[in-house]
Amino acid sequence: MDKYLMIKESFESQKNEEQAIPMAKYLRNKFKCYGLKTKERRDVYKEVIKADKVSGVVDWEFLYLCFKDEYRDMHYLALDYLLAQKKSLKFEDIKKMEVFVKTNQWWDSIDVMNTIIGDIGLTDSRVDELMLMWSLDKDFWLRRVAITHQLMRKKNTNIELLGKILKNNFGSDEFFINKAIGWALRDYSKVNPHWVRNFIERYSNEMSKLSIREGSKYI
Repeated sequence: MDKYLMIKESFESQKNEEQAIPMAKYLRNKFKCYGLKTKERRDVYKEVIKADKVSGVVDWEFLYLCFKDEYRDMHYLALDYLLAQKKSLKFEDIKKMEVFVKTNQWWDSIDVMNTIIGDIGLTDSRVDELMLMWSLDKDFWLRRVAITHQLMRKKNTNIELLGKILKNNFGSDEFFINKAIGWALRDYSKVNPHWVRNFIERYSNEMSKLSIREGSKYI
């Protein structure tokens, strides 16, 4: 049986209607949920992910089906699949993953995609220019990926790139952008508080109060 349909059938057979309601509510009812806890969900598809990881082949058609599905559990499956295949992903694959970033968007999936794309950028500098382009995109979720793709890099952070991307998003009234700016600054302040402090002081008149508050937590 096709693995997509096999997983769907397994999810349907284990669906917990009672748990599905609060889960969907947490996601502002943007998506349907099967009501499975994280471990229960991952137990359904872990062998599928393991088999494809061993083969080293990314099944993009399968991922497209998962991301287009109406159930959030299927989106989480696709994200777990990509995380497992991180070492097989390359710059050319980002074009495919851009479709996923633009499909069934919400912060929880976006904040996994930023990690996946950011990891590619550690070994391929072409990601830098692409993230600069995304930081100016009309789709604010793409911009959020650009802002946060260097999280946890510590001393490997490209400071010049970080500054440019953040400045490209000054003046936004979008909560998820201003929160991301503060998040990126707060994360980097753990390594270089002096740079973050100077950045906030220099651009405080252009930054939102939310960005300043979040970015200043550790300095």
